Amino acid sequence: MNILLWHVHGSWTTAFVQGRHTYLVPVTPGRDPDGLGRARTFSWPESVLEATPEQLRDAEIDIVVLQRPHELELAERWLGGRRPGRDIPAVYLEHNAPDGDVPDTRHPFADRDDLTLVHVTHFNRLFWDCGSTRTRVIEHGIVDPGHLYTGHLPRAAVVVNEPVRRGRYTGTDLLSALCETAPLDVFGMRTEGLARRLGIPEELCRSADLPQRDLHAALAHRRLYLHPVRWTSLGLSLLEAMHLGMPVVALATTEAVEAVPAGTGVLSTRPEVLARAMRRYLHEPEAAAEDGARGREAAVERYGLKRFLDDWEELITEVRS
Repeated sequence: MNILLWHVHGSWTTAFVQGRHTYLVPVTPGRDPDGLGRARTFSWPESVLEATPEQLRDAEIDIVVLQRPHELELAERWLGGRRPGRDIPAVYLEHNAPDGDVPDTRHPFADRDDLTLVHVTHFNRLFWDCGSTRTRVIEHGIVDPGHLYTGHLPRAAVVVNEPVRRGRYTGTDLLSALCETAPLDVFGMRTEGLARRLGIPEELCRSADLPQRDLHAALAHRRLYLHPVRWTSLGLSLLEAMHLGMPVVALATTEAVEAVPAGTGVLSTRPEVLARAMRRYLHEPEAAAEDGARGREAAVERYGLKRFLDDWEELITEVRS
């Protein structure tokens, strides 16, 4: 089966393309956001093929996975007039929590009868107003990096992209106080100069943008994983940290309260509670390792790759029938 999807979310796509199909990802000469092609920092199988807009015009497509509103028009144009949802089966995958007038945010694909809207968390489906559009939840799946946790560095790891621009959404404003409890290593895109921007010493808040192949090992060396995000869908980095065997300290917001069960870390809406948990893990490495091991067990069970691919296989069969 040939599945057309754009390279939008590298971590999610890495799990999705582990299935048994052929995956066509558009590529343009400049590799712009509508034509990134194959990932360069993630490991994708050979079943992921690049296709130019010209090649897509006559390509055999069995299903289209849309992820951004403008892709509907783009797909119809690049597929030679074939309409996703009408001429070719289609689903719309919503990665994000709603924004704007929450909880009354209307989804761009609300009240449609030509596709299924797939949410990655139950929180997202609850908060998006999708009208009469058919909805499903297929929770994330993680390519298991293995139990790599050592925690020998008494620091907290944070993964966030563009922490300055996203500000309060990602809890960037909380880092100045939390770094006084445990020094932070912040990984992600556009994190350079974060300590200077926050006005804190560099040794308390280091930042780096590592390739995906190096990130997991770097995280696993840190004593704990800190997830200070106020408003997001469900950070895949949180689930990856749990797969690594890291104990988690996180704001109890959005889907995090479902993803992190008791005994695997600490969740709270009070930063002072998070600070106490960070301090405990810093000074009790055995407790950190024990909670992290339980967290890995829970994450593998709920967010394992096989369950994820089985759920998608069931949906694809349903949509094409």
